[in-house]
Parts: sequence; structure tokens; C-alpha cells
Amino acid sequence: MKIIGHPLGAYQANCYIVYDENTKDGFIIDPGDEGSTILDVINREKLNIKFIILTHGHFDHIGAVNKIKEALNIPVYMNEKDGFMIKSGKQKIGMAYPKFENFNPDRFVKEGDTISCGGNTIEIIETPGHTPGGISIKLDGYVFTGDTLFAGSIGRYDFEGGSFEDIVNSIKNKLFTLPDDTIVCPGHGQGTKIGIEKETSSFF
Repeated sequence: MKIIGHPLGAYQANCYIVYDENTKDGFIIDPGDEGSTILDVINREKLNIKFIILTHGHFDHIGAVNKIKEALNIPVYMNEKDGFMIKSGKQKIGMAYPKFENFNPDRFVKEGDTISCGGNTIEIIETPGHTPGGISIKLDGYVFTGDTLFAGSIGRYDFEGGSFEDIVNSIKNKLFTLPDDTIVCPGHGQGTKIGIEKETSSFF
């Protein structure tokens, strides 16, 4: 498995392209902006992208969904509890991305769901708190945490639907139960490990 990460857009949200080096089958996590950049990588590496999966519905993580979806004709997965965020007027999508068009998710994923891609199995972990429908994506020693857990910090919980209690519970009772050597790929900033955050986070 190979991971290509790109911080994209004005908010430098991390987009991850994850694929099997043998089959070239892969998927995209959080295409937030700069759809042409994402497509250039896919074409350069000759990848067979099967789907897009969103860790949550904030505009800086979904801004390039339509461009990628239409170019590759692939489905989009997200948690149903964040579905309200892709409607017109929510999260100031129109202001940040004037050309943004609503999209209809093709599949809603929830706690415990698994998805196969390129010989690997993806596990969905519901991690609400930053948003009601935030998810983390576990795969082969990695966990993609969106805006739930960062290196040295946690996600904001003062947006619509956010909750400090929920985000703390998500991290403590779900993410921190993963092995200490699990590599954390967050929605912004550099990566870290579960063990490092358990030992050093001032929130726990």
C-alpha cells in the first residue's frame, strides 16, 4: 500500500490518495480543493481510483468532490450525519467555493463498515465531535482521522453540530484503543502516532 498526501487549498486540508502498488487500485480521502492537482497525480501514477471517501462534510475537505467524481465516474462515501453540510448555504460553501455544486453521496458508511480495495480492507470508525458525522478510516496500521485528532492537538468543536464531550470520547474510547504504533494521518498538518498522542496530549 502506498499513500500520497497533499495539503490543498487555502486551508491546506490534507487530501490522501491511497493505493495498492501491485494492482494500482486505490481511493481518495478528502479531496478538498485543486481537483486538477489530484487528477494529475492519478494520471501520472496510472491509478485505478475506485471511490472517494470523506472524513466529514466541511467545505475544505469536499471542495473538489464534483470535479473528481465527474472526471473519474466514481462514487462518494460519507457518514449520513454530515449530509446536511453539503446542502446550499451550509458551512459557507458558496463563499469559499463559488463554483461548488451540491452532490449526492452514493453510499453512507457507519461504525464497523468495511470496504475492500486493492486487496486491503478499510474499516470505518465513527468519531463525532468536530462534526456529528465525522469518521476515521483505519487501514493496515494507519488511521486517517480527518479533523478529529492532530499532532499535538484535537479538532475544533465550536462549529455547528460540534461537541467537546463527543470529540474527547471519540479520541479516548476509540482512537486511543488502537495500537500505539498506528500512524495517524490527520486532516491538517503533519502525521503522528497514537502512542505519541496518548503520552503527550494535554487534553488527556
